[in-house]
Amino acid sequence: MIQVANLSKAFGENEVLRDITVDVAPREVLVVIGPSGSGKSTFLRCLNLLEQPSGGEIVIDGKPLLAKGTDIVAMRAELGMVFQQFNLFPHLKVLDNITLGPVRIRKWPVAKAREKAMELLRKVGLEDKAEVYPASLSGGQAQRVAIARALAMEPKIMLFDEPTSALDPEMVGEVLAVMKQLAKEGMTMVVVTHEMGFAREVGDRVLFMEQGRIVEQGPPEALFERPQQERTKAFLSKVL
Repeated sequence: MIQVANLSKAFGENEVLRDITVDVAPREVLVVIGPSGSGKSTFLRCLNLLEQPSGGEIVIDGKPLLAKGTDIVAMRAELGMVFQQFNLFPHLKVLDNITLGPVRIRKWPVAKAREKAMELLRKVGLEDKAEVYPASLSGGQAQRVAIARALAMEPKIMLFDEPTSALDPEMVGEVLAVMKQLAKEGMTMVVVTHEMGFAREVGDRVLFMEQGRIVEQGPPEALFERPQQERTKAFLSKVL
């Protein structure tokens, strides 16, 4: 579903990603962990060109992302993105936040978009919040709306950039529950997170990054129980 080869990204002299090569299979949940500043979020943002890579190749569902003439808007429609800060439009009610993309980008009739939005609000347990403004939502509710908004575009892949790190601890569980359900339903997902319990329970593969490189990757059980690299061992000893 995603093929990344020799991906690099520099901001001026600062090389943030170095030679990242990784594939993500259909229905796979790839969890990316690592210390702050290791390049995890930049990697994710390169996958939908929120950051322009300095080099390398990205292929999404068979289509080269960096080729000349690629329709970036159409490609982004296949990649749902959920951010650390919920990025809901404050002047739009919850329902309108969710229907905006399908109506504007997918060109759906408003009635179809609203029906889909209500279905997704039921899915994330917020059907009763359709007509409220984001300011009246808790952090956990706002992030669940953000997930529903991303899903409304019917993407093939979901990208999550530390979706729980801005939440109070008691709200983390309600967001992770929605993500676990998505994984169970077979959504291809790339998740940058500090939630090691989620990585262990839901990830098909865990990738550990440090200083812009992939240090180690493997099934959660192997990576958490039997890490091979000293740097991975040192990191896990601090967070587990």
